[in-house]
Amino acid sequence: MCGIGGILDLMERAVPCEALSQMATTLRHRGPDDWAIWAEGNVGFAHTRLAIIDTAASRQPMTSADGYHVLTFNGEIYNYREVRSKLDYPFTTSGDTEVLLAAFQQQGVDCLQPMHGQFAFAVWNSQRRELTLCRDRFGILPLYYSCDDSVFVFASEPKTLLPLVAGGAAVDETSLADYLALRYVPAPDTLYRHVKKVLPGHYLIVSADRPPRQVPYWQVADSPSATTDPAAAADAVDARLRDAVRLGLVADVPVGAYLSGGVDSSLIVAVTRALRPEQELNTFTAGFPGETAIDERPVARRVSELLGTRHHEVEASPRDFEELWPRLTWYRDAPLSEPAEIAIFLLSQLASQHVKVVLSGEGSDELFAGYPKYAVVRPFSMAAHVPVGLRRPVARLGARLAPTSSRQMQNAMRLLAAPSPAAVAEGWFSSFLPAERAALYPGQPGRGTYRELWSRANGSPIRRLMQADLRTWLPDNLLERGDRMSMANSVESRPVFLDHSLATLALSLPDRVRVNGRETKSVVKAVALRYLPRDIVYRQKVGFRAPLGEWFRHGLRDVTNDLLRSPDSLARSMFTGRVLDELIDRHQRGDANEEQRLWALLSLEIWHRTCVRNAEAPSRPGLDSGQEISSRYSGTP
Repeated sequence: MCGIGGILDLMERAVPCEALSQMATTLRHRGPDDWAIWAEGNVGFAHTRLAIIDTAASRQPMTSADGYHVLTFNGEIYNYREVRSKLDYPFTTSGDTEVLLAAFQQQGVDCLQPMHGQFAFAVWNSQRRELTLCRDRFGILPLYYSCDDSVFVFASEPKTLLPLVAGGAAVDETSLADYLALRYVPAPDTLYRHVKKVLPGHYLIVSADRPPRQVPYWQVADSPSATTDPAAAADAVDARLRDAVRLGLVADVPVGAYLSGGVDSSLIVAVTRALRPEQELNTFTAGFPGETAIDERPVARRVSELLGTRHHEVEASPRDFEELWPRLTWYRDAPLSEPAEIAIFLLSQLASQHVKVVLSGEGSDELFAGYPKYAVVRPFSMAAHVPVGLRRPVARLGARLAPTSSRQMQNAMRLLAAPSPAAVAEGWFSSFLPAERAALYPGQPGRGTYRELWSRANGSPIRRLMQADLRTWLPDNLLERGDRMSMANSVESRPVFLDHSLATLALSLPDRVRVNGRETKSVVKAVALRYLPRDIVYRQKVGFRAPLGEWFRHGLRDVTNDLLRSPDSLARSMFTGRVLDELIDRHQRGDANEEQRLWALLSLEIWHRTCVRNAEAPSRPGLDSGQEISSRYSGTP
């Protein structure tokens, strides 16, 4: 993958070389192998390259054979050879970049329909004086922009834009309420007041004579098929998954895989070994010092031994969390939503010593209903129709009786008091439910993007929940963190399950193929049994879970107090101090497990101190200098 950025001056002023060069400098971690800038009149691109395909050539920004189109591209088109075979074009390279450029020159955005891959790119059409930005179907790769009356800027990461944004780094207060609800901010918004995201599956058209307009080219569809037989569904998923893994292995550099010991990563590794039995495969996992119930390293080791991989491990400690938190927040450009982000960083750091590409299992839970909430969404949706006044006492009693160590039980009891079915849907991964947000941050209800998507979705409660997760939780949290933490170490992460052919099949399956009673992700487990032992396939899902409850009472207690009780903190300036103090005290006394809410507040505080308060003074270097440039410039920023 790569880093991309660009400037379109809407006042028709020349774009200065130094502004583009600074963009490339900021994005250098995304592409340490090469960098270049291109500018012509009022438009310019910056590009940093992580060379994966056609490593010796395919430099960017790249100009088309007709001279009218210029491309800056982040991503991979896995089936580029097939696409290339159908194009009449004078190719000069053997990579996917020129294939994308040639296809776009001839077909425009329609060229994306047959392409498999992950991408975010921009194309300048000098004939039409038009800039097109495009993001892949599920939002695997990021693409941000900012626009005012005089300039449009875009980049792979918000930090690249802030020096060019009028007003610089500032908190969007409505997005702050969304963050409290979800631990992330749904697209197109961000926590930065003037920075937006291109929506997944959309393209954005910009020109000097009209405002930007965003258009969908692909959307998450809910179209149940006739494939209702579980065995037939497993056959179809198996075949599509093998195709997706085969495509994910397309690279001119070594490819490895994350291996947590869970069914998704274990299945990907098993299929990879089946497809390439003679090739060495490096796998990577993370855990905690000592033997704990939430350390999955022993299981990952067993899977590695069964499949014959070259396995590597890394440990994450409380000290890693304390030392890495600000640094990784800078890479993330947002609050870290959960400890798994630090684990992914450590994993990618380890992986970078052996490979440049890793396969991951992101997307399987959202496509195949893997989270526990999918198994209980129906009864909870029905309970939400009972008047909240009747449910609230039951919820309070349940919260008192539920063990404080069980985060799922505690959260389920909280959800009994949610005011509506939409609020229940939003609340499964929420830090603060509506009443809790109103007490902490009064007067700011937020946009309610998740609740709106859930309400507009069609079908059963499971399908509605899946559609909302696929449009927000997956791209705006999971994929965003996977991209940032991997690219912080210049490693490309490829979520195999999000191949759009496999995803389209998954979205067509009936609920009973995905969820069988209390068993989630049934069809994936049925496929996994063809490759792995039953006890691996059906072991309880754990995920990467740090013992935060204990850390916030002991190892990270001082950090918690210093950050959240400080008079100059964002929390003290924006939130109700009494409610904040009660939450901290409740957890530190052991009366309740508030680790999820404390993590959200601490992450927000560290983001504000790292990315807003300590951001460089806002400036827009050279945009008013009138410098003329029409050249390619490359070197070391």
